[in-house]
Amino acid sequence: ALLAELGEPLLSSTLLLPDEEEPMTQGWEIKERLDHEVDAVLDSGDCGTEPTTVIDFSGDEPEIVRRGAGDASRFE
Repeated sequence: ALLAELGEPLLSSTLLLPDEEEPMTQGWEIKERLDHEVDAVLDSGDCGTEPTTVIDFSGDEPEIVRRGAGDASRFE
């Protein structure tokens, strides 16, 4: 229902801030630290701490920015 209402994609990623050792996993903590930077924080409960794979599609070819959870082999 949320995606239908937005009419656009929704991004989900492990939040590992620069110079931090562990990703942020608590919705309230993310909102507290980044409320001035993001439009909304949806807390979906505990998601673990394994970083996600991040792929940049902004150029002519996909570029793997960070390897983590998820199979990125088709982008290599």
